[in-house]
Amino acid sequence: MKALSLKQPYAELVVSGKKTIELRKWKTNFRGEFLIHASKSVGEFLIHASKSVNTNAMERFGFSDLPLGCIVGKARLLEVKEYKTDEEHIADKDKHLASSVWGKYGFVLCDVVRVEPTPAKGKLNFWEH
Repeated sequence: MKALSLKQPYAELVVSGKKTIELRKWKTNFRGEFLIHASKSVGEFLIHASKSVNTNAMERFGFSDLPLGCIVGKARLLEVKEYKTDEEHIADKDKHLASSVWGKYGFVLCDVVRVEPTPAKGKLNFWEH
């Protein structure tokens, strides 16, 4: 089955239903079910891309301890949105929770299910698990 690595706390935000669009700088033709992998590294939260001001994303979203380096859920990729303007990106801010610096392609997710964490090595892009 295909898998996609996300840094924490973004993997947790997806499996908890708080983040329904995953931003990427690349698009994909893949549609369907995939595993959500929590990377071994913690993500940053960019407050303002042009000033490169950032904070630890775990702190920003109120987390202190989340599973790393494991499969934490599964979801279905329904469609890929391309954000062509800042207005389009801002309109979905409550769904992707991120700055446009993370990418102009929004992977729209549905049917998200949390699973018991299972150790796994991640990779870039979609990968086979």
